[in-house]
Amino acid sequence: MADNVASLFRGTAAHSPSMAALARESDGVGPIDFCIPCNPYFPTPGMFDELAGRLREIITYYPSSADTITAELCSLLQLPPSCVAMGNGSTELITWIDHLLVRESLAIPVPTFGRWTDQPMETGKRVDMFPLQESTGFALDPAKYIQFIRARGTRVAVICNPNNPDGGFLSRQTVVNFMDALQDLDLVIIDESFLEFADAENEPSVVEEAVLRPNVIVLRSLGKNFGLHGIRFGYLVANPALAGKIRSMLPKWNLNSFAETVVFMLKEHGAEYMESLHLVRRDRLDMARQLTALPGLTVYPSQGNFLFVRLPVGAEGTVVRDRLLTEHRILVRECGNKIGSSSRFLRLVVRPQVDVRRLVSGLEQVLYGSRRGAAVPEPSAGTSYSSGTAAVDRLISETNGVGMPLAAQAAAMPGLPPAQTWPGPAQAPAQLPGGMPGLMPAPAAAMMPAPAPAAAMMPPMAPMAPMPPAAPPQQQPMPAVAQMPPPPMQAVAQMPPPPMQAVAQAPMPAPPMPSMPNTTGMPGMTPAPAAGLGQTAMPGLRNGGLTAAQVRGRTQPEPEPTPQPTGWPAAGAMYNQVG
Repeated sequence: MADNVASLFRGTAAHSPSMAALARESDGVGPIDFCIPCNPYFPTPGMFDELAGRLREIITYYPSSADTITAELCSLLQLPPSCVAMGNGSTELITWIDHLLVRESLAIPVPTFGRWTDQPMETGKRVDMFPLQESTGFALDPAKYIQFIRARGTRVAVICNPNNPDGGFLSRQTVVNFMDALQDLDLVIIDESFLEFADAENEPSVVEEAVLRPNVIVLRSLGKNFGLHGIRFGYLVANPALAGKIRSMLPKWNLNSFAETVVFMLKEHGAEYMESLHLVRRDRLDMARQLTALPGLTVYPSQGNFLFVRLPVGAEGTVVRDRLLTEHRILVRECGNKIGSSSRFLRLVVRPQVDVRRLVSGLEQVLYGSRRGAAVPEPSAGTSYSSGTAAVDRLISETNGVGMPLAAQAAAMPGLPPAQTWPGPAQAPAQLPGGMPGLMPAPAAAMMPAPAPAAAMMPPMAPMAPMPPAAPPQQQPMPAVAQMPPPPMQAVAQMPPPPMQAVAQAPMPAPPMPSMPNTTGMPGMTPAPAAGLGQTAMPGLRNGGLTAAQVRGRTQPEPEPTPQPTGWPAAGAMYNQVG
């Protein structure tokens, strides 16, 4: 089985093999899935029983027209049908957006969902890729992204919020500022496919803003949040002209009978749906705590239903993936084939705690088992993974990439930089101090710390010069960060930036989780903070690992619990009613 499974992964481009293909190569029984990012708590068992009871009817007859199904979804979400187009999965909608609305070029931060890079290139468009920096935890700096778009002359800009695979999140006001700054572009696309799982603010969606703007499309997935990838349904929200242009090109029966059945079932199951999102958020915190306790494993803050992790020094992602699958029947997403990532990274989908314990046990055995069979070699052993040499990585792990011990850096962690300003549309530049044209201020609450400057293009990997052995910190104290000259850009590109999280050497205690009023029959959870919080950049180092706030992507303390409404929410506020 091992050789067949490995060949399945080699045969894919920017995606993993289907669960059906893996099951066929595994005696008909699929592995525990930490790869496909869907909701494990929805639909409920009762909903599956109802679908099973209607299976013959569902697969025998034609569905209703897409207009009928769309009207039912819009009634549920309180959206005008003229502003919505439903597709056979978000990929179908991305395809039509590219064919109809992308004329010359498209900009996208990387790493991200592969169709945003691959689809335009398949039709001969120029794709301008803005590299997210590992040194800032892959946090997107919108101001620098806008500068990149202006410098390249890109006509279409995309933001995935939260981003896939790292789970990076931008506040609603930050995204609105981004749309306003690029109102002269042909199109601005906000992909909110994973926004249902975010809890960093109460109402993070920008659908209400999108319908008022002439050049904005918000993309939504239904398969991910409803746990039904196989049905293939999603939708976009835009002003009537844009939505109608896409809708007019879609086939009459592009939505199947399963999609229709589920959409018409949803109005009876709003409470169960909201509970499922609550449970995923709870599991995300628990899973991050358990993974952070593994030595050398870096866990990045996420607002999606997945966690982006960097493997310990010397570990090769494809080896870890294959051994987890063949030895432990666990499927993970190795991200070496994602542009802007490498085989040092895995994306791990949030799953119930019983499955996470099995994942952690499998990782412990694969990464640290007997040294002869472990994926992490002894410090003196050589490695061949793609993100740099073992010597450089060991130096970065020991000093967090700034030439000083981790403990010293934690004590000298600088404060957050001031709020950013936004480059505005090209046709109305306003000269401000510093010589940057077209700046317009954004609300301070929506701003985020500026990450390290990102190069407009990712330079090729070059061989590193041999590094002299590093003296122990107590024998040769390193100078303060401010005293060190900045490294040249090429050197930065050659070595992996520092991990966001200090290496955890022992399991850390779980942070307290304050209870909230049990208005929906669910366990108490920490609520979402007030709207307007910005994107987390580099959280401060903590000996115990990530805090709950950092896992959620917050930089402010947790707010006090407040009662939350129940029932099926409207589209603009549908995702965060339970904290």
